[in-house]
Amino acid sequence: MTAMLSHAPDVMLLAAGLGTRMRPLTFETPKALIEVAGKPLIDHVIDAALAEGCGRFVVNAHHKADQIIAHIERLAAGLPDIRFAVSHEKDRLLDTGGGLRKALDLLGTDPVLTMNTDSFWLPGADRPITRLIEAYGAGEADAVLLCVPPDRASGYFKGADFLLSGDGTISKNLGRPVVYAGVALIARHIAAQGPDVPFSLYKHFQVALEAGRLKGVEIATQWYHVGDPAAIIRTEEQIGALV
Repeated sequence: MTAMLSHAPDVMLLAAGLGTRMRPLTFETPKALIEVAGKPLIDHVIDAALAEGCGRFVVNAHHKADQIIAHIERLAAGLPDIRFAVSHEKDRLLDTGGGLRKALDLLGTDPVLTMNTDSFWLPGADRPITRLIEAYGAGEADAVLLCVPPDRASGYFKGADFLLSGDGTISKNLGRPVVYAGVALIARHIAAQGPDVPFSLYKHFQVALEAGRLKGVEIATQWYHVGDPAAIIRTEEQIGALV
């Protein structure tokens, strides 16, 4: 295990969703615990973060929350030097933005790192979290997004989300088309905002975009999005050819 960096952000793992596109598998198992290459999706994401020195994780839970909580307890027992906590969304699913805001009291750093749990890269293949931290440290962003060119976005077929310019600025009208890779470094004052209803992190991204303070860094390795049952086999085949 890599030693934790002194400046590593606390990580919010987004695992509360219903996983509707992964049905019927998610009728019995939360999406974050669906196995790919013999390991739950959430463990692939955690391993990538651990490889860059992250050591404090908060996981939100709603759908099949008891399974998420039990899994996190097992991880905590096996990784005593790593801190895990669960933000249980008992009453209602808060979506990604609402879930982050609810969990802020469990997250100690500024900024905080959010990571979707249905996409990942192989640990050691790149160090994109380090570059996110460096980009945020330049002081010109309230949010920095991990981006991936469409040709390196395995399993993602919706087209580009943003344009990324050479200086790291994200916009809708200038730069190279990129996909949002489900990882973002977000200032606490932005994360604390939002309506009293479930809402998406994209509201925060829009606030930063309109202020000219939305930046991005590009991942330099293959990125795997596992959004439906067919993607499991495809991802396992691709990973098998690399390891």
